[in-house]
Amino acid sequence: MRIQHWQDVASLVVGAWLVVSPFVLGMAGAAVWLTIALGLGVILFAVEAFVIPSYLEEWGEMLLGLALMVAPWTVGYEPGAATVSSVLSGLLVILFAVWELMTDRDFSTWWHDRWHHGAG
Repeated sequence: MRIQHWQDVASLVVGAWLVVSPFVLGMAGAAVWLTIALGLGVILFAVEAFVIPSYLEEWGEMLLGLALMVAPWTVGYEPGAATVSSVLSGLLVILFAVWELMTDRDFSTWWHDRWHHGAG
């Protein structure tokens, strides 16, 4: 197990926050379980990046980040701090995933070869 990108560690921290945040923020009902499930998903993708490094987990993290940003309005998060936490966490997860993709040499080479090969 090797850490190749600091963004994976940062995503792991955000995922851990999501798992404990329902209890810290006083959330109730479905919001608790949804936030914990999404947090565990973020943690699993981050750990997967340590074990089997590839760019595919970043796409999964982006989907989870999007789900975190939409969740407060689909489930109805209370209190307001829970909504802020979910949206900011989602933005951070997406930001870290995109940042990693933009700076990962293997992905950049693949992307360039795949999409810019026939251009010109």
